[in-house]
Amino acid sequence: MKIEPFQVNVAQSEIDALRTRLANTRWAPEPDNDDWSYGVNGTYLRELMAYWQDGFDWRAQEARINSFPQFRAEIDGMHIHFIHVRGKGPNPVPIILNHGWPWSFWDFKDIIMELADPASHGGDPKDAFDVIVPSLPGFTFSRPLSKEGVGYVETADLWVKLMHALGYERFVTHGGDAGAFVSARLGHAHPEAVMGVHLSFPILPGVPHDAGSPADLTPEERALVQGQDRGPGAFYHVLINAFDPQTLAWAIHDSPVGLAAWILLRRRAWSDCNGDVETKFDKDTLLTHLSLYWFTNSFIGSQLFCRASSFHLPMALVNEVKPEISVPTAVAIMPKDLMYRPRATVAAHCDLRQWTLFPSGGHFGAAEEPKLMTEDICSFVRPLR
Repeated sequence: MKIEPFQVNVAQSEIDALRTRLANTRWAPEPDNDDWSYGVNGTYLRELMAYWQDGFDWRAQEARINSFPQFRAEIDGMHIHFIHVRGKGPNPVPIILNHGWPWSFWDFKDIIMELADPASHGGDPKDAFDVIVPSLPGFTFSRPLSKEGVGYVETADLWVKLMHALGYERFVTHGGDAGAFVSARLGHAHPEAVMGVHLSFPILPGVPHDAGSPADLTPEERALVQGQDRGPGAFYHVLINAFDPQTLAWAIHDSPVGLAAWILLRRRAWSDCNGDVETKFDKDTLLTHLSLYWFTNSFIGSQLFCRASSFHLPMALVNEVKPEISVPTAVAIMPKDLMYRPRATVAAHCDLRQWTLFPSGGHFGAAEEPKLMTEDICSFVRPLR
């Protein structure tokens, strides 16, 4: 496998071109939309776009990204970008962190060093990890896709090859959203390579998304579910990703404002921000994610990953081992996430070792609650070491 060092270096001409496009935006008329009931509010969007055009310092964010050791590997003809930080401790455990959509690898920026170098962050060096954070195929620097039909099923196979090429025969995996599908698939299909599976989204192989009876909920779980947005508005993007990704991509690849609106809506609606997205993601963080999508021209790649994944729902079984995730499993539940299953349902389909109801957090678990997530991962892996 060919693995080479990688650094982000966006051409100045691309930065200048983005600013020109922002300056020449043709703004849509907007109804009375202060409550965001029609979608993204124009007043906030204009404010954010003005900062993207004149105040946002991409070079500073680029330098932050480049402070992490990055690489690109060619696996089965695909170029995969990843961060790889070696742990500082007596026996670091390898862990691969899987992001979702519309996330990027940068959503793990606040837990990478806490996992790799716990002693420098008030922790125990015995909890150290070798941390690998790939960009999913088609996302940001893991592109262009060289073939169709690469979703979470294929990605799990790719990650085993990547981890073995890095010298890791067995490893831990964590994921949320689409990354939870990858991690759950790894635990089901590759138990020989996976020490443990940590999920912030309760994905289960072979189990429909609506599995689990309300009667199985404990009072504490019932209170948590009431805070989740499980209406149709939270999932219509799945239909577009699956059945009409290219039509949407023509518009979004031509308009940074369109890209911003599409992703911003989900950052606000799916996070535990009570309507104020900047309580979870400040402007620089939001615009770094948007810039990663824009400068890499990768929105359609992310859509195609979701399209390929949607055709494998629910997750098909590749063996008859029971429980379906036979390796030790932990599930961290965010109170404002998009899906919930009773503990009893989850425990029936995996070797559940740890179950944590977080006091706060939404769909972007590690990005919203990095300290809690770090602690949860460490407590899960500690007895597996």
